[in-house]
Amino acid sequence: MRLLLTLFFLSLLAGCGNTSKQNQPAKGQDQPAEQSAADSTRNMIGHIEQMEPELSRLLDVEARPEVIGEGYAWSEGPVWVEEHQFLLFSDIPNNIIHKWKQGEGVSDYLKPAGYTGQEERGGELGSNGLIIGRDGSLILAQHGDRRIARMDAPLTNPEPRFVTLADSFNNKKINTPNDLVQHSNGSIYFTDPPYGFEQRGDDPAQELDFQGVYRLTPSGEVILVTDELHRPNGVALSPDEQTLYVGNSGAEAPIWMTFDVAEDGSTSNGRVFLDPGDVVDEPGGPDGMDVDENGNIYSTGPGGVWVITPEATVLGIIKTGKATSNCTIGNNGEMLYITADDYLLRLPLK
Repeated sequence: MRLLLTLFFLSLLAGCGNTSKQNQPAKGQDQPAEQSAADSTRNMIGHIEQMEPELSRLLDVEARPEVIGEGYAWSEGPVWVEEHQFLLFSDIPNNIIHKWKQGEGVSDYLKPAGYTGQEERGGELGSNGLIIGRDGSLILAQHGDRRIARMDAPLTNPEPRFVTLADSFNNKKINTPNDLVQHSNGSIYFTDPPYGFEQRGDDPAQELDFQGVYRLTPSGEVILVTDELHRPNGVALSPDEQTLYVGNSGAEAPIWMTFDVAEDGSTSNGRVFLDPGDVVDEPGGPDGMDVDENGNIYSTGPGGVWVITPEATVLGIIKTGKATSNCTIGNNGEMLYITADDYLLRLPLK
C-alpha cells in the first residue's frame, strides 16, 4: 500500500510546501484544538472538492482537515473507541499503535503491535487495520506476524499479548493481513495483500499464489470471498450488513468492489462498485474506508478521502495534499479521522 501510493506522494511534493516539516512540532506531537486563530490556520491543510450539492449535507465544504498529530513513518488503521473517547492508529514501519485523546494529544499505546518475533527481518512489521470487536477487544491485522489477532489485555491497560484468530488458509500461511471489519454475527472479513513483505508480491516467504479477501467465521473457519483482486485493501460493511465493500489498490484495476452478504455472513455476486478512473485522472487507488449510518462511504483514494453514496455517486473528495491511507468515523458520527502519510487529521461531520 505504502509503495503503491509513493508515486502519488511524489507528484504532490512540488505543490505541498505548506506541509513541510520545517518549523513544525516534534515527532508525534499533538496539535491542540484550543489555539489562536493564527495557529488554527497554520495547522489546517488541503481543501474539499465538492462535486455534488448533497455533500453540503454531510460536511462544511469550506472546512479544511486539521492536523492533530504528525511525524509518523506511515500512519494507518484508525479506529475510534467510543467507550473511552480516544482514537487508536497504527504507525506500520515503527511497529507501534498510538493513542490520540482530546486534551491529551498523541501517546504511545502498544509496541510491538504487528511483529512480535525476535529475529530481525525486513518489510512492514507493524499492525495495519484495527477494529474494536463485538466483545470490546482490540482486533488487529498484523503485517509482521501475518495474522488476524486479538490483544489479550484490556483496552485501558494494553499489553503486547495476542491470541491468533486466523493465520492460514488451506494449510498455507496467509500473506500480510491489511484491513478488517466485523459483522454482527461475529464474522470478520479481512484483506490479505503482500504489502508487509520485504519484496511485496515477489517475496519467497509468500505461500499463497494469490491475494485474497476472506471471511473468518465465528467458529474459526477461514473462507475465501475472492481471489480475483490484485491488491485487496480497505474493507467495510453497509449499515444493514447486506453489502461488503472492498477497495482494490493495485495498479492493475484500482477499483471499489461490492459483494452481497447473506444473513449468515456468506458472500456472493461480486461486482465493480466504482472505478475512480471514471471520475478523475490521478495516481493512486482505493484504500481504507468507513461507512456512516446512512450508508455513505468515506474511502481514501486518488487525492484524499472520497465521499460516495450507496448508489456510487461521488459527492466530493477531501483533498489532503498527502498520500492518504485510511479514515474512520468517530465521536458518535460527528468527526472523520484521517491517516495521511506522516499526519493524523480530523474533519467535523454534520
